[in-house]
Amino acid sequence: MLHQPPQTPGPLPVCPSGPVPTLSNWIPLASLEQMSHNEYDVLIVGSGAGGGAVLWRLCEQWKRQRKRIGIIDRGNLELQMHARNLPTMNQERLVAYFNYLSRLLPGGSPEYPNARQLFALGGRTLFWYAFTPRMHEWDLAKWPVPMKVLESYYGIAEQVMNVTREFAKGSSFTEILLERLWMRGYSKASPLPVAADIEPQSFGRIHTDMFTSSISLMARALNERPFDLAVNARAVQILHDNGRVTGVKVMSPDKKAHILRAKTVVVSASTFETPRLLLCSGIQNRALGHYLTNQTFLQATGRISTLGFPVPLGPLNIMVPQTPDRPYSVLLTGPEAFYWYPVAQERPLQEEIDATLYGYGKLETRYENRIELDYGKLDEYGIPEVKVHFSLSPADWNVVGRMSQGVRRIAADAGIRLAPRNNRPPICLTPFGDLHHDAGTCRIGDDPATSAADRYGRVRGTSGLFVADNSALPDTGAENHTLTTVALAIRTADIIARL
Repeated sequence: MLHQPPQTPGPLPVCPSGPVPTLSNWIPLASLEQMSHNEYDVLIVGSGAGGGAVLWRLCEQWKRQRKRIGIIDRGNLELQMHARNLPTMNQERLVAYFNYLSRLLPGGSPEYPNARQLFALGGRTLFWYAFTPRMHEWDLAKWPVPMKVLESYYGIAEQVMNVTREFAKGSSFTEILLERLWMRGYSKASPLPVAADIEPQSFGRIHTDMFTSSISLMARALNERPFDLAVNARAVQILHDNGRVTGVKVMSPDKKAHILRAKTVVVSASTFETPRLLLCSGIQNRALGHYLTNQTFLQATGRISTLGFPVPLGPLNIMVPQTPDRPYSVLLTGPEAFYWYPVAQERPLQEEIDATLYGYGKLETRYENRIELDYGKLDEYGIPEVKVHFSLSPADWNVVGRMSQGVRRIAADAGIRLAPRNNRPPICLTPFGDLHHDAGTCRIGDDPATSAADRYGRVRGTSGLFVADNSALPDTGAENHTLTTVALAIRTADIIARL
């Protein structure tokens, strides 16, 4: 059989080419000029934990609806993720970078001297410690939200934030000290839940965003549906007419004003900036700006023998929770400055290593602890700065004394020898404001005399205006409350989605 010569193929078609879309930032941005031509179904002011949670939930709930969602932040694009996810970060550099990006709160001194503000997309979630315990039932029982509802939203928040109790799984440091504490009566001591994605990569899905930040929530939102985002956008006034919100007046860095129209506005600007914005907008009620709360914060440093500890040592990551009779919680961390260390950092085995204990004391929630506008000091946009009034009650100081004794007992029971470090005493009380667990200045509640917003986060007296950040919390208990803020913000978003 004769073989036919190979056929010469005809000319191949040329792949079509055309204009290629460009993206000028790692997240799509809109200009204030563009946003001023729209009317938003919901406009969110602030992109921290509360604002990010509201954005994600609304995008999830409305992914098949033609609703228009906008979010603005007065800060710029600083980080694309939590700072601890960057391989160049260690604890020393992380603290230094936070101090560079943030600023001391004007009006904090002398009563609240160490409070700092961070204006950036993602807010303080770019640097938070990612600890995610739930608040305890005896604290939540006083809240206006039913316990079953809170538990349901805690579950949603834990899922979307990748909360795990296995961050330190297999760590001999954690396992040995946990057993020591259990055998000495601390039956509720446990690994601290951390908002960290610890799943391995599989089926082509990468997991590079380990520690959760508000940027993580924005990424989820963006993959659900589009929204408009503007940075360097300073909200200077909530606009309202006849008891109904109509939008937000926003200024760009060049001091040009823009009016963003909205049917619903959610303010998530922070414990200090949310009431500041509302008060500057002529929104008044007796509780607004009052009931500022936080926690007292003890730090204790020490050393522990590694004799008999198997390797690898791993991190120390334990929480001794509060009880009805012990109004404080204690964290045990180490061996470096905190519970984590960069992958490239070597950790030679030593006979003794550092351990640190942190005590968080519950405070009374008091009307006289507050922020007010200081009309004698205006910022560059002509907005009055805040003045902070904050003090501890005798009961609060009693908790500090009990917590100091409790931290010493826990250290001894865990085998930690308290000792000074870096010219600091072995146990000390941090200055007020240094712990960024502030809350309560626009708290929710059923009594108009003691709450600036109702149980659903609706600011009293102005229809269509909601609050969803730390300022909405009635109190803080003795735990990091970021998880609680996210849970409440998701609930507020669900309420808005049903309107």
